[in-house]
Amino acid sequence: MTGTGNDNASASPGLVNKVRQALAIYGQRQWLRCLLLVLFGAGVHVPALPGQLVWDDLYLARDNPFIKSPLLILEAFRHYLFPDSYAGHYRPVQNISYAFDYLFWNTETYGYHLSNVLWHVGSGILLYFLLREIFFSFGSRWSAESDGAVSPSLAARLSNTAFLFALLWVVHPVHSAAVDYISGRADSLAFFFACAGWLLFFQARKNPRSWLRAGLYVTAALSGLLALCSRESGFMWLLVFLLYTFCFDTKILLKGKLIVLAVCLMVAATYAGLRQLPESRPEIVAHSTTSAASRAVLMLRALGDYGRLMVFPSNLHMERSVSDPVPVGNREGWRSSIRLEYLSLAGAAVLAAFAFGAFRKGAGRNARIFGASWFLLAYLPISNLFPLNASVAEHWLYLPSVGFLIFLAGVIFELPARFRRGAFALACLAVLALSARSVVRSSDWIDPETFYQRTFLAGGSSCRVGVNLAMLYSKRGEYGQAEKILRKVLRVYPDYPVARNNLADVMFRQGKTSEAEAMFDSASRAAPEDRHEYPRTWVAALNYAHIRHKEKDDQTALAVMEKARKDYPGIWDLISFEAELLRENCGPAAALPVVQDFSRAHWWHAGASIALGRLHSEMGDNAQAEAAFRHASWLDVHDAEALNLMALLSMRQDKLEDACKTQRRAVARQPDQPRQYLLLSDILSKMGRADEARAVLAQVSVMKANR
Repeated sequence: MTGTGNDNASASPGLVNKVRQALAIYGQRQWLRCLLLVLFGAGVHVPALPGQLVWDDLYLARDNPFIKSPLLILEAFRHYLFPDSYAGHYRPVQNISYAFDYLFWNTETYGYHLSNVLWHVGSGILLYFLLREIFFSFGSRWSAESDGAVSPSLAARLSNTAFLFALLWVVHPVHSAAVDYISGRADSLAFFFACAGWLLFFQARKNPRSWLRAGLYVTAALSGLLALCSRESGFMWLLVFLLYTFCFDTKILLKGKLIVLAVCLMVAATYAGLRQLPESRPEIVAHSTTSAASRAVLMLRALGDYGRLMVFPSNLHMERSVSDPVPVGNREGWRSSIRLEYLSLAGAAVLAAFAFGAFRKGAGRNARIFGASWFLLAYLPISNLFPLNASVAEHWLYLPSVGFLIFLAGVIFELPARFRRGAFALACLAVLALSARSVVRSSDWIDPETFYQRTFLAGGSSCRVGVNLAMLYSKRGEYGQAEKILRKVLRVYPDYPVARNNLADVMFRQGKTSEAEAMFDSASRAAPEDRHEYPRTWVAALNYAHIRHKEKDDQTALAVMEKARKDYPGIWDLISFEAELLRENCGPAAALPVVQDFSRAHWWHAGASIALGRLHSEMGDNAQAEAAFRHASWLDVHDAEALNLMALLSMRQDKLEDACKTQRRAVARQPDQPRQYLLLSDILSKMGRADEARAVLAQVSVMKANR
């Protein structure tokens, strides 16, 4: 028995080693690692998938005219992201991505959220392969192999490190605003295309076929251009790529590096040329009176906050700030001030850690230098060195966080063998902890009310959050609660025009017409001065005109609208209401020139074409009306209003066959809308096809029964 026990004891370690080796070999398979990145990266964002539209989503994913038809893909390059504001965000690729979402998903927000997750997960997979290439290049310099090649054991360790850090990056909750927020997609788009371009460059160098190598280089440059057209952070990708190429890539000769630089400059010049396509307009210029010393403090605070978020992302929310709070003489104000000073110390500690890691000699020094340089380069534009619309933002870490992780990898490279298993276990625990935090953070985006309330509770009590929460209460008819929030916002920010406009609207809905009218009148007079600093200030004039119209004072309403149209050219909401006032008071012929001029200048606007067709139809010009409706039907692949109007126009002209064909197209676009079947049934009845009309009505009954 003793002999048998010894045999079992000696066999057990051998079996364990075999199992461990088998798992190690299996774990090196790339498809399995990619699958894990997909499962973890998608899994942590599941709570946000059924989420509703929040904040800028309402325009970008719902009202945005440039996403309604594939015919407008090229037109997206001729416009800024927000055409009716003075923000200079030029991101046509972001609009194009929403166009594909709209084509496949219509208004189903689940599809938009799913696309965000896929872009993020795709970026994580590309990051894994990019980190492998970068780590292998560092590893080849201190490999034991005489020819500089990476030994199999070292290659496995470097590959494992790349995978673990890509996994940490893909599940990190600090990226929530870039993934769970539909409007935050620009970060992952820029990351995906920039990372893909870098990998294509690596692949082109390895390819022996000259024609294929040239094609890969061209595709890499094109991918870099797409990154720039996705978000302005694409420029930081170019700088990081050039930094690596000139300072860390030893496989390229100086001539080759200069060619790479020339191509990057050509890509940047092409992007600069594309930015000239939109109509020139004054951009918001952030004027700052902050002294150099105060700006340095803000930079340290921001660095400290970003460092803390990377290591311990406990308090996550939109509308973060490291600026000095509005002075309040209470305990909470003192606590806020103390927290900010701690952030300054944390920022100094992060800088000291980077400096120490860069100067300390060792096998991982190059990785630490490159990681610190990556982080700081990507950090500078968001460091408060330049005035921005916020002092800090979590999603701004989307790119710098990679440099932070590379720096940590450089630290791990030098760990003695006896500590590696401990480091691996710690990394696995970090993945699980960050994943759990990401799941919780993802649930913040389930609906607007949850988002705004949790943002308030977490400390993001900005005026914008307050106004948006008040607007939600106002839409629900809770005007008292909305008024309370808006007045509180105005006590802290008395010159915030968006709060004044919304408060006036709430007062009007409560029947306090005279007070609301006075506020709207004052706001509309101040709007031209405020418009360069705040978006959509024209709403004050529009609301004031609506009040005058309701009070039967259309002459004043028209005067307000005419002035607003001159102050804010190209705003359809203003033009459409002015045209409606002209039509009611002077007939369709008076409204026609206003709508016609806008429609000619904005051929891509489906709503303007429909309004133009209605005016032509009212004037009896059926040919022009049909042309306008047909044009509108091309500009929105899911909307059926233009087709309905074409069908009704054909019915009035007794062209029943044409009306039937057009209405069937409307049914195909909106097969879940009973009203489309009702109109089709009416047309079939007029054509004498009673059996088909009854069959169509039966479909409506089935649809109503299933609801």
